[in-house]
Amino acid sequence: MTIQWFPGHMAKARREVTEKLKLVDIIFELVDARIPFSSRNPMIDEIIQHKPRIVLLNKADMADKEITAEWIRYFKNQGITALAINSQAGTGLKQIVTEAKGLLSEKFERLKSKGVKPRAIRAMIVGIPNAGKSTLINRLHGKNIAKTGNMPGVTKSQQWIKVGKELELLDTPGILWPKFEDQQVGLKLAVTGAIKDAILNLQDVAVYALRFMGNHYPQRLEERFGISEIPDDIVELFDKIGNSRGFKLSGGDIDYDKVSETVIREIRGEKLGSLSFERPADLMAQEEGQ
Repeated sequence: MTIQWFPGHMAKARREVTEKLKLVDIIFELVDARIPFSSRNPMIDEIIQHKPRIVLLNKADMADKEITAEWIRYFKNQGITALAINSQAGTGLKQIVTEAKGLLSEKFERLKSKGVKPRAIRAMIVGIPNAGKSTLINRLHGKNIAKTGNMPGVTKSQQWIKVGKELELLDTPGILWPKFEDQQVGLKLAVTGAIKDAILNLQDVAVYALRFMGNHYPQRLEERFGISEIPDDIVELFDKIGNSRGFKLSGGDIDYDKVSETVIREIRGEKLGSLSFERPADLMAQEEGQ
C-alpha cells in the first residue's frame, strides 16, 4: 500500500503557519486521540519552535481512556500540556482557555507591567486533515461567531474569530500533512478514517487492524465476531469472521472484501468499543531501538 505525501502542499502550509506565528500567543495542536503520534506532523516542533502550545487529543470518546491518560502523561514529561477533548460533543473545551491562560500568565503580566491593556488570548489551531479542526472552531465559537476586525500589526485580509471575551482564533488553514515514512503510520491513519478509502487497499488495512486487535483487544474481537479463539494465521481469522457473519461468495468461498469492509466499518463505528491504536510505551521502545 503506497500513500502519497504532498511536499508542495506541506511547503505551502508550513509557510502559512510560520508567517502567522508572530501574530499569535499560543498554538493549539489538534491530533486524533486514537493515534496521537501518527496524527501529528513530524515537523511540528521545528515549525512552531518555542511558541507555547497545547496538544488537543480530539475524539477522546473514541479512544481507550487508560491509553489517553498515558499519552497525557507522556506529553507532560516532555513539558507539553495535553488535553483530552471531543469537539463533536463539546466535551473538555472549557479546559482549553483555562490552560492557555495559565501558560500565558507570565507573558500577560509582563505586558500589563508595561502598560498594555488586557486583551484576549490569540491562538492558532494546526492539525493534519480530518483531525477535526473545523468542528473544533465551530464548537468553540458556537452561534456567536464574530470577526474582530483589523487589529494593530495585522494585515487587513487577516480574519479573526472571536470566542467569548477571552480567546481569538486566527482563521488560517494551518493544515500540516503527515509524512508516511513509516508504513504503520499510513495504516493507523487509514483505519481511523483519516485517509479516503478509495485510495486504499482495504484488505491491507483490515489485516493491520485485526492483528493489532488480536494483540491488544482479543476479547472484544472474540465477542463482536463470535470467535472462541483468535488464530495466529490471518487468513484463518478472516475465514472465522466470514463464516460467523455468513459472508460467502456464490461458490461458497469467504468474501474477504466484505470481511474487510465490515471490520473497518465496525471499528470506526465503535462497535468494538473505544480503541487506541498506538501507545507511548510502543513509541518509546521504537525510539530506543533506533
